[in-house]
Amino acid sequence: MQPVDLNPKRKRENPLLWIFEPLESDPGYTRERFFNMQAAYLDGLLYLTIASGKEPWNGLSVCTSHDRQAGLLDDFPALTQHPVLGKWLYVSQSHPDFETLAHEMVALARERDPRMGVLPGKRKRSQDVIDMKASSARKKSG
Repeated sequence: MQPVDLNPKRKRENPLLWIFEPLESDPGYTRERFFNMQAAYLDGLLYLTIASGKEPWNGLSVCTSHDRQAGLLDDFPALTQHPVLGKWLYVSQSHPDFETLAHEMVALARERDPRMGVLPGKRKRSQDVIDMKASSARKKSG
């Protein structure tokens, strides 16, 4: 019999976190939740994300921009443009070279490869969300 999770809202640990382990000793490294992914930041720039959901959210994304993709694609043909986030590159866990490529991307990130890393945008909230949170706060205090 398998154990039952009595708290279905509990966040499960991402099984791909092993990818980020070599970055943990880097003083500029931080890891944060980024939507349904885990993100690796180096010196404040977003370099890599990992996700273990349904495709195309089941692998490693390399955070870059359109103008810097060509060099990475030439050197690492297993990378493809992310089907949703087209400025980023992606490799699925199902790719036969996934582990090797993941290690290579982390090594490039540690070296601060200039083809990688993007400045994270400010989180934008819609006015509806702002109004809903304000209304909820008023109800709690009143």
